Amino acid sequence: MRAIFLDKDGTLVEDVPYNVNPGLIELTWHAGQALQLLQHMGYALFVVSNQSGVAKGLFTEAALNPVHQRLTELLAQYGVELSGFYYCPHCPDGVISRYAIPCTCRKPMPGMLYRAAHEHDIDLSQSWMIGDILHDVEAGRRAGCQTILIDNGNETEWKLSAQRTPHFKASDLYAAATIIAGMEIGPRAMGGMDSMIQQL
Repeated sequence: MRAIFLDKDGTLVEDVPYNVNPGLIELTWHAGQALQLLQHMGYALFVVSNQSGVAKGLFTEAALNPVHQRLTELLAQYGVELSGFYYCPHCPDGVISRYAIPCTCRKPMPGMLYRAAHEHDIDLSQSWMIGDILHDVEAGRRAGCQTILIDNGNETEWKLSAQRTPHFKASDLYAAATIIAGMEIGPRAMGGMDSMIQQL
């Protein structure tokens, strides 16, 4: 199986810090169409999200269930289905002791991607990680994926290294999807593909 790993806040949905209110969750521009395209190409879609608000005592793990449900509802309008929703509740400077620990799942570590790969038989070398900060890029590279940085201004530190250098940059999730599609089917076919996706 090939997969697309998606950061949630700032990539798939508009970035509202520490939000678990389903009513405030909105997809980013053309995210639904982007995932239509990727799903049509045969990629399974997985959310991999750091949720340090759990460790910081801002909300519980249970509060993330309605978030997952809301994403499911929003994407269903486009005929898109998530194959998995993974999150890391840890943060070393948290206040809830059982979550305030170092871990291997909090991006830039690749633990969530490895777990998804193990549970769903994913070929990481044929998969992609898309996110809006370099921690996402590093997690993807550590897991052996190709990476795309959504360069929308959310990365502010720009601490670059070989592992934190994206394979590609894109302005938004739809642009990222067209990069992946263009590599697979070629630019000439993209015009027809765009028309088909609009009809799905």
